[in-house]
Amino acid sequence: MVIGVLKEPSFETRVSLLPDAVALLVKKGHQVMVEYDAGQAAFAPNEQYQQAGAIMGDRNKVVASDIILSIHLPEVKNLPGTKGVVLIGVYQPLYRFLECKELASVGYTCFSLDMLPRTTRAQSMDVLSSQANIAGYKAVLLAANTYSRYFPMFMTAAGSIAPAKVLILGAGVAGLQAIATARRLGAVVEVFDTRPAVKEEVMSLGAKFIEVEGAADASGAGGYAVEQSAEFKARQQQKIADSIAKADIVVTTAQIPGKQAPKLVTREMVESMRKGALIIDLAAATGGNTELTRNNETVNHNGVTIIGDSNLPATMPSDASKLYGKNLMNFMELLTSRDGKLELNWEDDLVKGSCICFNGEVVHERVKSLLG
Repeated sequence: MVIGVLKEPSFETRVSLLPDAVALLVKKGHQVMVEYDAGQAAFAPNEQYQQAGAIMGDRNKVVASDIILSIHLPEVKNLPGTKGVVLIGVYQPLYRFLECKELASVGYTCFSLDMLPRTTRAQSMDVLSSQANIAGYKAVLLAANTYSRYFPMFMTAAGSIAPAKVLILGAGVAGLQAIATARRLGAVVEVFDTRPAVKEEVMSLGAKFIEVEGAADASGAGGYAVEQSAEFKARQQQKIADSIAKADIVVTTAQIPGKQAPKLVTREMVESMRKGALIIDLAAATGGNTELTRNNETVNHNGVTIIGDSNLPATMPSDASKLYGKNLMNFMELLTSRDGKLELNWEDDLVKGSCICFNGEVVHERVKSLLG
């Protein structure tokens, strides 16, 4: 089987497979085609891929593969449209459903790993978790680097420095890693999440959990937030407002699949924070958790800095690519037979649940509903 690795758009530093992963695929008998300079931004030059057994080529050569790997959705105009060719990546089909329809119309079979059912068996393929872990870690380091004061408490001859007060909204993978990192740096951490089930994890990391009664059950949402009632939202906003007014740093991580990120932080809340405070919004790409967030921008409002960045994993391209590649390798095992040939098992819930396009049609029910 021929596996192709595409170079990502200019804003992306990660790559689907690093040379070590390529070497494993070659050892299994696969041929791997890598687009020139695909790994350059992840510190994996062409020579390393060649040493691992890859064949380097331009995009026209790579897209002739049986399986084409990427992170972002490739532009259809740059693909030849060969029926039966498999595309695998993180394509955000609930937002980019029109592009997915176009991919289906030219014959591609498309798997989007952000649509994998979030079950125990899928954990080794869960790209959202592997990348969110990095995002939570880097969010706190970015905050520490940008914040004008210390994170830990210091007792000095010149006087005492109080520890930074950090508020984290959302205790998913990114939020939990943000808690752990902020605590390692010596901050006092409070955490808000609509799921009471995460309270124990939050407290085990040394943070205080802010409870709001009456949350809708999120046990079936795969680790995401769910829509809440108006009454709950009112209580939630008051609790968050009380905590934000005392916080030095806020890290927001809350997202709902296929919908705009919930607005948890109002303009008035931002204006209640002291000057020099900081917000890192990891949900910026889907509208942000604050009313003032701008994706890929830094906004200063009333002395409070708001950084909107949903692509922090790209700031650690080597490890982010390594983890993403491992997720891909595990998923590809579901698509190949023992003799290394492409074999799609539609009885497998992970294969079926992540498939967006097949046989010229959009087949994923949620994406189909968006297309009407």
